[in-house]
Amino acid sequence: MIDLHCHILPGMDDGPQTLDESIAMAHEAIRQGITHILCTPHHNNGRYDNPASKIIPAVQNLQQELDRRGIELTLFEGQEVRITGELMEAIQQQEILFTDLDNQYLLIEFPTLEVPAYAEQLFFQLIGQGYTPVIVHPERNAFFGQDPNRLLPYLEMGALTQLTAPSITGFFGRKIQKTAKTMLENKLVYMVASDAHSIQHRGFYLKEAYQEIEKNVGMDYAQAMEQMAKDLLNGDPVQRPDFQKIKRSRFF
Repeated sequence: MIDLHCHILPGMDDGPQTLDESIAMAHEAIRQGITHILCTPHHNNGRYDNPASKIIPAVQNLQQELDRRGIELTLFEGQEVRITGELMEAIQQQEILFTDLDNQYLLIEFPTLEVPAYAEQLFFQLIGQGYTPVIVHPERNAFFGQDPNRLLPYLEMGALTQLTAPSITGFFGRKIQKTAKTMLENKLVYMVASDAHSIQHRGFYLKEAYQEIEKNVGMDYAQAMEQMAKDLLNGDPVQRPDFQKIKRSRFF
């Protein structure tokens, strides 16, 4: 499996603080069946600042340590980028890492409680420049959680979405789990990743998530989500699902 969103780098953000903790996460990832991880520390979220120049050597160092210990896990450099009005400028200054080497797909995080008023216009600009924004964990955002149909304008313009594995398994509570399942059933979320931060507090749950996805929407969609994660890592074109608007009686 590919994990497209994981905070495994030591001492970069609110993920593991020591190398030993990162190694423990690597072992757990392998137990989950994960073979490739995109390392995505928080960037520019008001607390953590991790530009590309800082992340690339950190990934290289951790990969060397995994190789030295015989841990068969392949790491790639990425970011979980907080949306800001200066994102286009940051891309031009080469501070931003994409999921792929062709700079096609980038993971974008919204604030927990809201979606900025400029978000749609920024997404239009990104897509107009040839980039594809990926909204991470929309089920955990209060604005989208209140009405998942608010994702529709972003999906219609060509943005992608990434579900967090622990959300669908119930780790974040029943309310977020219900939102995740509703988004999933209406194909408003396109792929799943762990967003793991540690072994003790924020684990992977990726294997369990795929089991839940298969149970809720079928094997074909679960496999399509796996394929999309692979496509984003390789920078390949993606096959978007036919999403549908949620009828109010089904959610509200």
